Amino acid sequence: MAAVLFGFSYWSSQQTSTPAQTTQQNPIEKQHDAVQKKQAQLQMQQSIDSTSVFFNAKQPNTQAPIVLVNDKMEVIINNKGGQIARVNLSEYSSYAEYKAGGKAPLVLYNENDAEMKFFFDTKEENISTSDYYFVAENQTSNSVTMALVGKNGEKIAFDYMLTDDYIINMNVRTEGMQQLFSPRTKTFSIDWEDRVQQFEKGYYFENMYSTLTYKLHRGGTEKLSEQSTVEEKAEGNVDWLAFKNQYFSSCFISKQPLTDVQLKSEQLAENSGYLKHYTAKMEAGFDPSGKEPSQFQWYFGPNNFRLLQSMDKYKLTEHDTELQDLVYLGWPVIRWINRFFTIYVFDFLTGLNLPMWLVLVLITILLRVIVYAPTKKSFLSSAKMRVLKPKVDAINAKYPNKEDALKRQQEVMSLYSQYGSSPMGGCLPMLIQMPIWIAMFNFVPNAIEFRQQSFLWADDLSAYDDIISWGTEIWGLGNHISLFCILFCVANVLYSWMTMRQQKDSMAAAAPEQAAQMKMMQYMMYFLPVMFFFMFNKYSAGLNFYYFLSLAASALTMWYLRKTTDDAKLLEKLENYYQKNKNNPTKKGGGLAARMLALQEQQKAMLEQQQKARQNHK
Repeated sequence: MAAVLFGFSYWSSQQTSTPAQTTQQNPIEKQHDAVQKKQAQLQMQQSIDSTSVFFNAKQPNTQAPIVLVNDKMEVIINNKGGQIARVNLSEYSSYAEYKAGGKAPLVLYNENDAEMKFFFDTKEENISTSDYYFVAENQTSNSVTMALVGKNGEKIAFDYMLTDDYIINMNVRTEGMQQLFSPRTKTFSIDWEDRVQQFEKGYYFENMYSTLTYKLHRGGTEKLSEQSTVEEKAEGNVDWLAFKNQYFSSCFISKQPLTDVQLKSEQLAENSGYLKHYTAKMEAGFDPSGKEPSQFQWYFGPNNFRLLQSMDKYKLTEHDTELQDLVYLGWPVIRWINRFFTIYVFDFLTGLNLPMWLVLVLITILLRVIVYAPTKKSFLSSAKMRVLKPKVDAINAKYPNKEDALKRQQEVMSLYSQYGSSPMGGCLPMLIQMPIWIAMFNFVPNAIEFRQQSFLWADDLSAYDDIISWGTEIWGLGNHISLFCILFCVANVLYSWMTMRQQKDSMAAAAPEQAAQMKMMQYMMYFLPVMFFFMFNKYSAGLNFYYFLSLAASALTMWYLRKTTDDAKLLEKLENYYQKNKNNPTKKGGGLAARMLALQEQQKAMLEQQQKARQNHK
C-alpha cells in the first residue's frame, strides 16, 4: 500500500509538471497564435457585417466633399458619415491671421477636432452612420441630400439646406426601414464632440468666457463651469446646446426636445491651441416609419446679441429659440441693466459708425450725467458734515469716556438731524455706480464689436494690451504688463484718495472705535488698486480703458464739486434750517440720521428696562 501511494504521488507530479512545460511558448509562437486569433475574429466580424443592411456602403467612394456657400459662410459636408466636416466664416478671421495682415476666413468647425455620430438601433444591429459612406443627391448651391442606401433600397438620409444667414436646416429621415425597427423605437442616439480652438490673443480671457451652454425645454439657459473640467446630466429635456467660445458658437437645435442629455466640458492646456474639449450624448425623437423627419438646425456664427435674436425668423417651433442667451449679460439685476439700457445705447452709438474707443468715451459721459445728481447730493452730505465738525468736536469733548459712547452718538445723530444732514449720504453714488460697473464688466468682454478694433497702442480692444511682454509665465501676473490696466489702477488710487478726503470729517465725527474701523477701510481702499492690477492685467484693453475713463471722470466730478462749494454759505444755510425748525415741536428731523437717532433711543430705553429688571430681581 505504501509503495502504491508513493508511486501514484510520483506519477501525478510528473503529469502536472508536463503541461507547465508545454505552456511555456516562445514569443514567436505567442505572436503567431495572436495573429491567428485576430484573423479569426476579423473573419467572423466580416461574416456578420456582410449581413448588414448597409454593408456595401462601408467601401469608400470617390465622391468629392459637398460645398454649400452663402455670403457669410462656407459649409463642407463629407461623404464619410454624411456630416458637416468644416465651416468657414467668411467675415471673420483668427487673431493670428489678423495680426499677420491676412484675410483667411475663420475655421469655426473642422473634422480634425469635431464629429457628430448618429446611432440607429434595429432588431439585428446597431447602425453608426460614421462607419459608412454616403452619396450626394439633389445637390444645389445651397442644399444637398446625403443618402446611405442599403441592399434592398433601405435609406437613411440627411437633408441639408443652407439659409442666407448662419443657419443650416437639417432633416434626418429613413425610407423602407420600418420593418427593421422595434415598435417601441421612438428615438435614436447622437454623440457630438468638439475641441474648441483658441481664436483670440489671450488664452486666459477667452477661456473664461467659453462654456458649453444649453437651453432647457420651456426653461432657462444653463451652462457648465468655465474654469474646471465638469460632467453632468441636464435636469430635463433640452431645446438646443452650444459648444461656445468667447465670440463664436456651434449650436445644435432640435424641433423636438432632446432627452437624456449627458454633457462634459474638459479643460485643455494653455499653449495647446485649444480651450476645451466638449462632448454631448443625447436622444432625439424619431419616426421609424419615415413619414415624419426629425428636424434640426445648426447655427455656426458669432455671439452677437442682436444677430442671435434675429435667428428666430428661422425657428422650428412657435416658441422663440432664445439663442441670444449665448451672450452672457450677468446676474438678473445686472442682466436687466445690460438688456434694457446698455445694449440700446450701444446699438445707437455703433449705428453712427463711430470707432469703439469713442463709443466707450460717450457711454462713460452718459453714465456720469445720469449719476451726477446723486453724486452731488452725496458730496453735499459730506460737506455738511465738514462744516458741522466744530459742533461735533464739542459733543465729543463733552463725552470723553467710553461708557458715554451711546450718549455721544445720540447727540451727534440729533445734531445731524436738526441741521438736515445725513452721515450715510456719501454712500449713495457708490451704490448707484456698482451695478453699472458690474454691468459693463459683463457687457464689454461679450461684445464682439470690440474684437480686432485697435486704439493707440492696443491692437485689439477685446484682448489685453501688452506694452511689455516676456516668454516665461509668472504666477498671478502672466507674461505681460497691460498699460490700460496700469492707468485704471492709477485712476483708482486717485479716486480713493479723493473719497477718503471727503470721508475724513465722518471719521472725526465718529466714536473712537468707529473711527479705527473707518481707518482700516481707508487702507483697504488703497490696497484694492494693487489687487485690481493682478486681476485685470489679463483682461481686455476695452474693459480697462472704460474703468480708467469712469474713475477719471468720477475724480474730475468730485474735484469740480469741491471747487464750486462755498463752506461758509453752506453753514449759513444749515443754521437757517436749524433756526427755522428748532422751535417747531411738530417738526422732526428726517432722513437716515433721524431714523438712527430713533433706533438709538429705543436701544437706550431697552437698556434702562433691563437694568431696572435686574435691580428688582436683586
